[in-house]
Formats: sequence, structure tokens, C-alpha cells
Amino acid sequence: MFLLLPFDSLVVNLLGISITVLFTLLLVFIIVPAIFGVSFGIRKVYMKTLLKIFQWATLRIERGAKEKNHPLYKPYVNGIIAKEPTSLEEEIKEIRRSGSGKALDTPEFELSDIFYFCRKGIETIMDDEVTKRFSAEELESWNLLSRTNYNFQYISLRLTVLWGLGVLIRYCFLLPLRIALAFTGISLLVTGTTVVGYLPNGRCKDFLSKHVHLMCYRICVRALTAIITYHDRENRPRNGGICVANHTSPIDVIILASDGYYAMVGQIHGGLMGVIQRAMVKACPHVWFERSEVKDRHLVARRLTEHVQDKSKLPILIFPEGEMMTSWAIVCSVWYLPPMTRQPEEDAVQFANRVKSAIARQGGLVDLLWDGGLKREKVKDAFKEEQQKLYSKMIVGSHEDRSRS
Repeated sequence: MFLLLPFDSLVVNLLGISITVLFTLLLVFIIVPAIFGVSFGIRKVYMKTLLKIFQWATLRIERGAKEKNHPLYKPYVNGIIAKEPTSLEEEIKEIRRSGSGKALDTPEFELSDIFYFCRKGIETIMDDEVTKRFSAEELESWNLLSRTNYNFQYISLRLTVLWGLGVLIRYCFLLPLRIALAFTGISLLVTGTTVVGYLPNGRCKDFLSKHVHLMCYRICVRALTAIITYHDRENRPRNGGICVANHTSPIDVIILASDGYYAMVGQIHGGLMGVIQRAMVKACPHVWFERSEVKDRHLVARRLTEHVQDKSKLPILIFPEGEMMTSWAIVCSVWYLPPMTRQPEEDAVQFANRVKSAIARQGGLVDLLWDGGLKREKVKDAFKEEQQKLYSKMIVGSHEDRSRS
């Protein structure tokens, strides 16, 4: 055995004391309040302090930008990729001119022509009507994150020191704290739902399952330092129904489930996610399925119908559309809309579109006619044939022009 030196012994003792104090603070100020659904208001004070710091930083940036004649915000661009409207013929002509140096009236196929279609494909993926709706927007106040103000350059030593201090706080304090909370919440969720799953069906099991889920989701919400405002809570879904929500981020389930008890619908996963799903389904009748199997999709529809017909079962939460641990906080609002029922003259598609429009209208979102088909299917042949016809017409047109001359 090796005896610890006095200095080493002191370091070990200090480390042990620090871990004990940290765990005690987590238990008293985060885990216990999450169990009982209360809050000490620490996150609100934290957010107010951040806003004051952000406002000061923004004023300092504006003053420095005026002194150096720098633009403060980038000009508005309708899309992720800035490009001028040009035709297929003009773009291929430019590619040939910069590549092989041959003119457009060359009758043979040029290998460099494929770069046009490759670029167009990538641009379509990056700049489609759905993706561009979620592009980062310039904020009126700088939150010490570079993505929200791309024009930020060196303004002053104090502002740079403040930004560096913010990086240290986010990565050296908030990130480890949030990882610990997320690990605690997930571990309790797996352990708690597994234990509850062994209990006989009845009110006791339902009561414990509800509070285990709520407790664990609230801990996970605190791991993100999420400040959530719930509106119209009298419209919260009740048993025997379906709750439809727009899916905009990976944490939507956590945000909604921390204020209500839902049965989830989702795809079967492996790894850690699979362990969580198998544990959750023991305590609550969640619906897990494999999207790639058509027969299973019909089975899901039947199980959903059976679920909602039973008024004693939980409302089902579905999302028809589909690095946050180092941010300062997650601020969001949740609106509970009044229940909607299918009208006699409506078919399933019309009813779904009406629900989608109501969600978009309340959230101030763009109501797009997009069904997410490209997530599971290939591009339609008609789209590819259209590009092929344009390219063929360009080549054949060159032949005809040459023959006339």
C-alpha cells in the first residue's frame, strides 16, 4: 500500500467534499422540486441576469460597429443558399467555360455537365421549403453565441473577456451539470418504470407510473435549463384521445411530457434508446413500431384506434412531421389548443390539414403542404424526367441549330 502525502490527502478530501456538496445541491434544488413539481425560481433569476448581460453586450457592439462603420446585421436572404435565378443552359455554359474551355454548342456530352446536377441536388436538399424555415435568425440582442450575430468582431477587451468567461461557464460548469442531470433523469426513468412494470395493473400502478414519468421528464427539462411557459392549460388533453404537436427539435417530447402524462408513439430503436423504450412500455402502454414494415404500420393504426376508444387509457402524443447542452438556456412556449373533431363532410386528409393549419396559425408558423415523403421514399421519377428533358432539349437544340447553319 502507498500512503498518501499530506497534500494528496488534502486534495482527495477537497474533491470528496466538493462532490458531496454538488450532489446535495442537486438533490435539494433540482431533484426534490422535480419530484413534487415545484420550483424555487432560480431559473427565472438566472434568465433575467442573462438578459441584462446580453443587453449590455448588444449596446457595446452597436457602439463599436458605428465607430468602425461595420454593418451590424447581415442582409435578408430568401433562403439558406444565396444564388441568382439562372437557367440550366446558362449554368452549364459557365461550368464548361471554367472547366474544359469548350463552348456550349459542342454536340458531345461533357463529363463536367454532371457537376450541375450534383450541385442542384445538394442545393435542393439544403434549401428546400421546409429546411429554410428553421434557419438561424439574427437576434436584436447578442447572446454571446457567435451564430446569432455573424458580424461580431473584436470590439473591446471587456467584451472579449466576457465572451471567454461565457465559454468557460457553459462548457466547464453548465455542461457537466447538465450531463449529470440528464444521466440522473434517464437512469431514474429506466429504473423507476422497470420497477413499476412488475406491479399488478390497477390504480396504484397508474399513479406511480404517472409520477415516475413526470419526475424524470422534469429533471431532464432542468438539465436543459428550460424556461417553459404553458398557455391555456385548461385545454390539456384527457384520456382516450390523441394529442398532435408540431415536431421542431429532439426535445419536444421532454417539454410536453413534463407537464402531462402521455402514451408515446414512435419507432423502435436499439442501443440506449431501445433500453429506455423497453423500460417505459412496462409501466405504460406506449406504441412502438417499425416504419419500414408496411404490415406493422397497419397494425399501429389498429392499435391507435383501440387505444383512443378506451377512455381509461392515456392520451397518445404524436408528431406528424417526423448541441443544446452547451447553450445558455432553452426558452419556449407551449399552447394547448381546444380539442378538434373530424367533421362529417371531411375525409382523413382534410381533417389532418385542418389540424395542421390550426397548429401553424397559433405558433406563427408557415403552413406548408409537406408530408415528409422523402424521408422514406425515393425522388419521384417525374422530377428526374423533367431535368432529363431539359438537358436533352439543350443538346438536341444545339444539333438543330448547327444543321441549319
